[in-house]
Amino acid sequence: MLVVADTSPINYLVLIQQETLLPALYGRAVIPPAVYGELQRSHTPEEVRQWVAHPPAWLTVQQPQQTLYAGQFPKLDAGEREAIPLAMAGGTCEDAAGGRRVLYQRAARPAQP
Repeated sequence: MLVVADTSPINYLVLIQQETLLPALYGRAVIPPAVYGELQRSHTPEEVRQWVAHPPAWLTVQQPQQTLYAGQFPKLDAGEREAIPLAMAGGTCEDAAGGRRVLYQRAARPAQP
């Protein structure tokens, strides 16, 4: 199974040294470029920036074929707007509550929190 991850799950799993839960539960994970960028921001913890700079084999960065527009979904950040279409294309989504609401509305399968 494939999981599409937003910034928060990756960030916090790395910080608590539990990032291997994603491949254990889903096999492989995908993040969109916006999430990759968010994980490399200067205010992101150094441990997380180092981890994403050298990602494990089970994590890939994938550009969605389409993204959601900020004007249509003003409460979602760029990572969520890219992760949701990836999840809708065939993965489950591990993300914050706002993104899960949009997934439910669009009939995708969000990962259980």
